[in-house]
Amino acid sequence: MRASLVSSIAVTCAAVLALPVSSAAPAAAEVLVQPPAASALPPAPDLPGSTQSLPLGPLGPSSRAGGSGEQGLPRRDVKPFSLVGVVWDDPRAPLHGTVQVRTRATGTDTWSEWQDVETHNDEHGADPDSAEGTSRALRGSTAPLWVGDSDGVEIRVRAEAGGTGGAPPLPAGLRLELVDPGEGPEAQTETEPVLETEPGTGTEPGTGTEVEQVAEAAPPQTRTAPAPAAPAGATAAVAPADATSAAVAPEAPLPPAPTPAPAATVPATTLAAPLTAPPLSGLLAGLGAINAQLTPYVAPWLPALSKEATEAIASYLPPFLPRTPASGAEAQEPAKTPVQAAAAPYIGPRPAIVTRKGWGADESIREKTFVYTNTIKAAFVHHSATGNNYTCAQAPSVLRSIYRYHVLSSGWRDFGYNFAIDKCGNIYEGRAGGVDKPVLGAHTLGFNTSTMGIAVLGTFSTTAPPAASVTAVARLTAWKLGLHGINPKGSVTLTSGGGNLYAKGTKVKFNAIAGHRDGFATDCPGSLLYGKLGTARTSAASYQGR
Repeated sequence: MRASLVSSIAVTCAAVLALPVSSAAPAAAEVLVQPPAASALPPAPDLPGSTQSLPLGPLGPSSRAGGSGEQGLPRRDVKPFSLVGVVWDDPRAPLHGTVQVRTRATGTDTWSEWQDVETHNDEHGADPDSAEGTSRALRGSTAPLWVGDSDGVEIRVRAEAGGTGGAPPLPAGLRLELVDPGEGPEAQTETEPVLETEPGTGTEPGTGTEVEQVAEAAPPQTRTAPAPAAPAGATAAVAPADATSAAVAPEAPLPPAPTPAPAATVPATTLAAPLTAPPLSGLLAGLGAINAQLTPYVAPWLPALSKEATEAIASYLPPFLPRTPASGAEAQEPAKTPVQAAAAPYIGPRPAIVTRKGWGADESIREKTFVYTNTIKAAFVHHSATGNNYTCAQAPSVLRSIYRYHVLSSGWRDFGYNFAIDKCGNIYEGRAGGVDKPVLGAHTLGFNTSTMGIAVLGTFSTTAPPAASVTAVARLTAWKLGLHGINPKGSVTLTSGGGNLYAKGTKVKFNAIAGHRDGFATDCPGSLLYGKLGTARTSAASYQGR
């Protein structure tokens, strides 16, 4: 009886919520944007955190601002900070040289050794012709580097040695950004959770049931962007698919709760209570709050669901989330009938996800609209290049620091990646807009459309990624790619928006789980993490039941 009642309520709510949705968007639409009224947030809490921006000056007689030589700052006392980066005026001007910093641990006389800061960061940004990619607020920037609690700094920026023409000039307007993430929304513990590291060796994700995030309730609007034409001589590895999209629809409530399974391990640094299925009264109360604008911002985490519960929820997702491709480049398998799709949707169980509220994102600093792409065809895996000197208890602080650096220092609209994963395998929501929606990110220059970006916190050029992180990549992609009918072991074709490997309009074939270096000439995600992507593909397909 309980199941029948809940099922009836779910179906009724789904039908009611569908009423105000506008007709389908034009077939050529590439990006969907909610209007400001729909995505306006309530007043943000007074979250701590700050950024110090210090102009760099010449360090030697041959240096000049905006010229060749060496710039920096000698040792000095500063307000407390935990993350550093360097920005400059022109986002199109590359920094040809090296950036090194030394920091002093807070309250001590101990200075670190010189640490290298990754100077090539533009390849992680928005596509060149996008609204975000052409924003006047953009600055050139290095990758951020996590250094821990510090109150002293020294920096040097050196132009690379020149050839016969001399050294190229350093960009104009170099500034050192020192970011203090502030305290999180809740006191953190010192415990570092250890999650499963191998498929099938531990408890499968739990079956906690809750009301999902719901889209904010105003009718959506759309803007269209024609698909770029391929340049002369460009050839497609696979024929492109016809792009289709629909307007954002409010999410419907969940279907009946499945039989509870053993609880999944959850991030001890962010969760204050075990994740269990709520009583019927709690579910009914949640259904009554479907249209409340505060719903997406009150939950610090989304608990893991069983595969059965995940598949049941998928049937209520908005219409612009195709779960079985019908034709085109991304159709890796024959199209299924509705009966076949219901029998085998190939969606991995949703893993536990720490939301933006859970890691303490200050929603007042980002752009107030959400931007979506049509679908998710592939996942690009990155390393954050912020270093490995953090604990899992500090991961929310690392995220708040990167967020402030992306938005306030670099001029991006929001956190660049769609998701982040720490060294313990905890998964975090990145760019705002809904974890189950195709949010347009700024992570893989030229290939942000129809993709998602996952940043594993750390640097993995010479350090191996933890097994828990690789497993988390597999679990996350099994779920998110599964929502869009994508086989993690398959391949897809994407159209380049422009970059240093592929000219704008070129059609490129990628693995469904790809590394950043596959689409851009870069070291990212580091050789040792890149070498684990085959394992992630196999595991993700297994989680989907393939």
